[in-house]
Amino acid sequence: MKIKIRETEDGLVIKLSGELDHHAAKGALKEIADAADEFVPTICILDMSQVTFMDSSGIAVVLGLYRKMSEVGGRVVVKDTPPGVMKIFRIAGLERIVTFS
Repeated sequence: MKIKIRETEDGLVIKLSGELDHHAAKGALKEIADAADEFVPTICILDMSQVTFMDSSGIAVVLGLYRKMSEVGGRVVVKDTPPGVMKIFRIAGLERIVTFS
C-alpha cells in the first residue's frame, strides 16, 4: 500500500494505491490521522482510484478518517472508487456518512 498526501486548495488529498488489507490498514490509519492533525483540513478527499484490493479493514480506514474530520467539523469525500471496493462500502452503509464522487 502506497499513500500520497498533498494539500490543495480543495482540501487534503490522500491517494491510496495497492492493496488495502488488514496488514496495510493499521499503517494507513496512522499516516492519514497524522496528516489530518498536521494540516487540519475542512475537506479530506480520499482518492481510491489505484486501490487494487480492499477487505473490510478498508472500512476502518474510512471510518477513522470520518471520525477525525468530524472532530474539526470537516467532511470526507471518497472519489474514484473501483466497483469491487464500492460494493464493500455500500454493504457497510458508508454512503450515509461519507460523500462518494
